[in-house]
Amino acid sequence: METTATHHADMHRDDDASKIGMWLFIFTEILLFGGLFIVYSVYRFRNPVAFHIAHQELSITMGLINTIILLISSATVAISISAIQKKDRKMSMMMLGMTLLFALIFLVNKYFEWGAKFEHGMYPGSDLMTMLSHGDMLFFSLYFFMTGLHAVHIIVGMVLLSVSLFKVRNGAIHSTRFVLLENSGLYWHLVDLIWIFLFPLFYLIH
Repeated sequence: METTATHHADMHRDDDASKIGMWLFIFTEILLFGGLFIVYSVYRFRNPVAFHIAHQELSITMGLINTIILLISSATVAISISAIQKKDRKMSMMMLGMTLLFALIFLVNKYFEWGAKFEHGMYPGSDLMTMLSHGDMLFFSLYFFMTGLHAVHIIVGMVLLSVSLFKVRNGAIHSTRFVLLENSGLYWHLVDLIWIFLFPLFYLIH
């Protein structure tokens, strides 16, 4: 009996440590993107006309669709966590699957958005980029870097959610032990939050 209690106490400490570790990681990610947002704001302040003209080359519709997709995916991952807490493994798996599907759709949309730019010769290091004004080049350099970095985070999030889905399926994640799923959900909410800032900065603010 004492051994069982000790085991549960150790598991609780491990879960707490895992949560603290995830929150610390999220904090570093916020610092990273926060710094990039500051850089963007400074350059935009110094090149208001160029940034205004350059942002018109982006598709607000594509950006809005991706925003809606990520907002819905935040809801589905939250439902998945709630479902596993209620011992509804099937619902949890279904919501995780939907979250992964939405993530894939986001990346496909981003592929077509970037692809259109690439077809016109607009990509980092291209001849067209070097011919742009200083302000335009800054805008598109930040656009490709920041949205590309965000896409990498989407892929990492998909890996975490896929692992969580596998563990829910085989019973390793259940109603009393779901910290991996919870941490994956936290990470996914961070990814969504970052996009909530990226979307208006690049697509909406004139």
